[in-house]
Amino acid sequence: MKFVHETSPQRIRFATGAAAAGVVAEIGLIGAKRVMVIAGVPEAGIAKSVTAGLPVVLHHDEVVMHVPVEVAERARAAASAAGADAIVCVGGGSTTGLAKGVALTTGLPIVAVPTTYAGSEATHVWGLTQGARKTTGTDPRVLPVSIVYDAGLMVTLPVDLSVASGLNALAHCVDSLWAPRADPINAAFATEGVRVLAAGLPKIVQDPYSIEGREQALYGAYLAAVSFASAGSGLHHKICHVLGGKYDLPHAQTHATVLPYVLAFNAPNAPAAEERLRTAFGASTAGAGLQALRQALDAPRALRDFGFKESDIPAAVEDILPVVPVTNPTLATADNLADLLRSACEGNDPE
Repeated sequence: MKFVHETSPQRIRFATGAAAAGVVAEIGLIGAKRVMVIAGVPEAGIAKSVTAGLPVVLHHDEVVMHVPVEVAERARAAASAAGADAIVCVGGGSTTGLAKGVALTTGLPIVAVPTTYAGSEATHVWGLTQGARKTTGTDPRVLPVSIVYDAGLMVTLPVDLSVASGLNALAHCVDSLWAPRADPINAAFATEGVRVLAAGLPKIVQDPYSIEGREQALYGAYLAAVSFASAGSGLHHKICHVLGGKYDLPHAQTHATVLPYVLAFNAPNAPAAEERLRTAFGASTAGAGLQALRQALDAPRALRDFGFKESDIPAAVEDILPVVPVTNPTLATADNLADLLRSACEGNDPE
């Protein structure tokens, strides 16, 4: 056994019903006096409640999916004009992504309060979109200094979005098993992440107000993000970043739809990952376990439902092929990537 593993420095507060107190404590620890709050319009009420005890100098609500460069630049200018010395972001992946876009150039510390299972809060990965191309990178400045997890904030997240967001988290786990920096520690986090997500998400579908289900999914999403942050982007994320940036497809739904096709593509040449996933799902195969979960969740099935067309496939393949990691267990070609996208577009049986 030989590997190098890096663990990111970050504080985690996990307590249902304690978000406001947790945020006050974290801002106090970093000594911030002029806080910028980033939250989209739908999360405005939650954000005001969570940040009521803070010295807030700015509420910024221009949150856009995939973080266009011009949106990030306006947020940076607003932070500078307000003299902000810290950011509290309350929301999902797009909100956290915007906070990262500000921190990337300003160095402002971030305290993240997630309201979805996106996991961006636990990574040092940033993403910005310009034109039709999404660029991603890593930088320690964008890693939130702390995360305040409160499952009580999740109960208003609609079931369909909870499913898509939870499967997005599960995709982090799966991709971590064959990403460029995959190692046994990442695999341990990823496997446990799959197990608790597979247990928690059906409980949310059965009862959206189930705190047990929300806590399991939130815990799983954190494990997924930590494993992904260390392992790096595998084939699944490379595909979804191209599709999201180039065709403006919804982030979580795209990940939820593409995942079973990438698993079917790679699993035959990744026996160790297949065995870990099979065990975590408690199924005969990894693919069968994922499909059974997706059926129980009534998960998104076809990219065409979100605006992706078969005529888009050649251009998408052209952008995906150069960024496929050399560590990917199955050799990617223009033909088999086109087949993968065609199946995902139509919602065919992944197997």
